[in-house]
Amino acid sequence: MEEVININNANKTRDMAMTAMFTALITAGAYIRIPVPVCPFTLQFLFTTLAGLILGKNRGAAASALYVVLGLAGLPVFTGGGGLTYVLQPTFGYLIGFIAGSYITGAIARSGKADTRRLLMGCFAGLAVVYALGMIYYYVISAVYLNEPVGIGALFLYCFVLAVPGDIALCLLSAALAKRLMPVIHSKGTV
Repeated sequence: MEEVININNANKTRDMAMTAMFTALITAGAYIRIPVPVCPFTLQFLFTTLAGLILGKNRGAAASALYVVLGLAGLPVFTGGGGLTYVLQPTFGYLIGFIAGSYITGAIARSGKADTRRLLMGCFAGLAVVYALGMIYYYVISAVYLNEPVGIGALFLYCFVLAVPGDIALCLLSAALAKRLMPVIHSKGTV
């Protein structure tokens, strides 16, 4: 009985360490950015997607949520800093989208055999969720809080067209990395 408890504790410790590691990777991804007008292109999406693929829906979403909580607590982990007032930034919806996207990605990718097709389906579904939440939030905050409404055409151009090609490439990279990393990580008894 004691051995079973020790194994469960070891697995919980590994799970927490993996969740914390992905939170750190998401943070690092915020600092790797390519300046694009309105909404900067970063590597956060790569790591939030990998969190969902590798950790699964719950722990993947937890890693993304922990990142958002740390930023709202005042740590400068977001692309533009941190703090509670960051919820008033038009791009905050993408951060909410990262949490939901990690969950959806993990739910789809881990719902059966983790073949390349299923991994890609999870990645692209997560991408759709991130963009949907990000664009809706951007539109609402711009109109309601900033009192600078943005047109649907401009929103689509700057918050989708300019950024989505890079994120599609990140979906392909995420699936390829996860395909190689998952057998190694899961064979070690983690996640």
